[in-house]
Amino acid sequence: MHGMTSYFIRRILLVPVTFICITFLVYAVIRQAPGGPIEQAKLQMQAAASEGGGGGGGGMGDTGSLELPQDAIDELKKYYKLDKPTPIGYLIWLGLWPDDTNHDKFSGIVQGNFGISYRHSDPVLSTIVSKFPISIYFGLIAYFASWLICVPLGIQKALRHRSHFDTGTSLVVFVGYSIPGFVAALIMMLLFATSLIGPAWEIFPLGGFRSDNWDDMWAQGEIWWCVKDQVEHTVIPVIAYVMGSFATMTILMKNSLLDNLGSDYVRTAFAKGLPERRVVFIHALRNSMIPLCVNIGQAIGLILAGSFLIEKTCNIPGMGLLGFDSLIGRDYPVIMGILVFGVVIRLTGNIISDMILAVVDPRVRFR
Repeated sequence: MHGMTSYFIRRILLVPVTFICITFLVYAVIRQAPGGPIEQAKLQMQAAASEGGGGGGGGMGDTGSLELPQDAIDELKKYYKLDKPTPIGYLIWLGLWPDDTNHDKFSGIVQGNFGISYRHSDPVLSTIVSKFPISIYFGLIAYFASWLICVPLGIQKALRHRSHFDTGTSLVVFVGYSIPGFVAALIMMLLFATSLIGPAWEIFPLGGFRSDNWDDMWAQGEIWWCVKDQVEHTVIPVIAYVMGSFATMTILMKNSLLDNLGSDYVRTAFAKGLPERRVVFIHALRNSMIPLCVNIGQAIGLILAGSFLIEKTCNIPGMGLLGFDSLIGRDYPVIMGILVFGVVIRLTGNIISDMILAVVDPRVRFR
């Protein structure tokens, strides 16, 4: 027990170090990446000048040569905190260095200040937190659906190893493994959300979280319509999420159960005359669930943060879509804010996985 306690203390103490290393590396890369806020301001000025003088003789040749005055560039750098060296800028963002643009106050993520979004002009923290419920909704449903599908399927594949059922389902599993979730979502929307095959096949909506009039219908008491609409918007994204872990969980469950069925303690249980169902579903299955239980902590990241590509494909306004749009729009405060949540969630999930492993498998001893 002492060795296990010291192990988890070391893991927890490594969290801040790992967090600083990851966030500083990303911050430094973002500072040097082209297309930052200064370049965005130049492009907006050139676009405005092009629209205002597009009919003149200068055309794009004149507007393309427009440049911001150096004083304006310096002010923008100061506003976006790009006038400091990268390490100082990082410490200001972190909240461990006084910010001279804010009366030399310590104001960073340590103090709960994630900055202001360039694109939305809203506080980054409230922007990110507002997206969490949507991503959690799809993540939780998909995770429980994965367990309900993959665990029974893996058990049946192990019990009927090398049968026609095992061969046929293996084909389905590997086909699902070869198709990324966002591609599956795109295919399903083309087939079942458009009239590509025929009007009768337009079963589901073409993306989104809910219909635009969902709140009005709920206020009018149309509960059944709202439930039906929510389910229709949920089916395709959840199937896409499940396909991401379908093959891995199924094969892991099958192989783990096969290994335990061939172990000495199972043969001893059969030799003692215990019923087959008791040996399989009580003794062997309990130990076979250990590898799947260990992944619970790592799955927290997907449940909370969502999937960039699936949410983009299905136009789900969750954390994933926010992160994707922020990357495309160079909204650096939001990118860094999402990175903070992502790193903390992943590091916490890894520690939870180790704790679950220590609880469900008494043979594990951390040194």
